[in-house]
Amino acid sequence: MISEKLQKGQLLIAEPSIIGDLSFNRSVILLADHNEEGSVGFILNKPLKYTINDLLPEIDAKFKIYNGGPVEQDNLYFIHNVPKLIPNSIEISNGIFWGGDFELTKDLINKGLIKKKNIRFFLGYTGWDSEQLENEMQSNSWILTKNIYENRILGKASVHFWKERIIELGGEYLIWSNAPENPILN
Repeated sequence: MISEKLQKGQLLIAEPSIIGDLSFNRSVILLADHNEEGSVGFILNKPLKYTINDLLPEIDAKFKIYNGGPVEQDNLYFIHNVPKLIPNSIEISNGIFWGGDFELTKDLINKGLIKKKNIRFFLGYTGWDSEQLENEMQSNSWILTKNIYENRILGKASVHFWKERIIELGGEYLIWSNAPENPILN
């Protein structure tokens, strides 16, 4: 289950030892791009209190907005599983795509042709400079796993997703599955 080489489409699961970092504590990140210049990802399990309609009233939908990461939190990003409907999107892997024609996307949502199960919106993203993510991997900040959910991950990821993934890892990680988010409060 644990992968050896970083590549886009994989999941980064925050090690239980990441405590006190508001962005990354108990995060599950979809790695959207990884190359020699750096890496980009989106946190899948940190919903915000906003819907797309709160931010863009012209969109008649109540799709949740997620905290994608600490970089450019004033920008809206999206991933989806409907590339035939959204031109100019970039394939991440396994039927998951990033971005595309946003004006058309808004129209398709309003017409009911794109549903909540097809798209996920984020404020901000997670980014790493060249070799920064590799260094964090070597210091055991992240657990790298295959995205076994493929394009169904848009419906799977929830606030409990980190705990579910930790349980699936088993072994030494099981003890962390029921620990409080801040162990000092225990």
